[in-house]
Amino acid sequence: MKLLIINGPNLNFLGIREPGTYGTDNYETLCKRLKNKAEQDGDELEIFQNNCEGAIIDRIQQSYSDGTEAIIINPGAYTHYSYAIRDALASIKVPKIEVHISNIHTREEFRHTSVTAAVCNGQIVGMGLYGYELAMDAAKKLV
Repeated sequence: MKLLIINGPNLNFLGIREPGTYGTDNYETLCKRLKNKAEQDGDELEIFQNNCEGAIIDRIQQSYSDGTEAIIINPGAYTHYSYAIRDALASIKVPKIEVHISNIHTREEFRHTSVTAAVCNGQIVGMGLYGYELAMDAAKKLV
């Protein structure tokens, strides 16, 4: 299975940014962990991270024709206000799962709303980095 994981702004600062909320593992550790899981499961995995909304939209749109079978996305702060990312996700018909390392529903009120979740098949929050692995398993069941 060909999986695409998209990470939005500041995810590249894992282990640096608010370690009490996001943990002390860095982004490289997350990527290695996910690549190892994909290899064990016999899946093809691409991990994409960008801090720019347009680049994220471009990558989502590219998935329309590159054989991607499922998308796992952590839009970061764009979760709460990027209708442009929402619309890009809505145009792609493969399964999509939104992931958040922290439980966005127990944090600041502005984080409680996700404009992107409505166009995803599901949302995994508050499970730390393990949430990505859960999303990988769920995506395979949805295909």
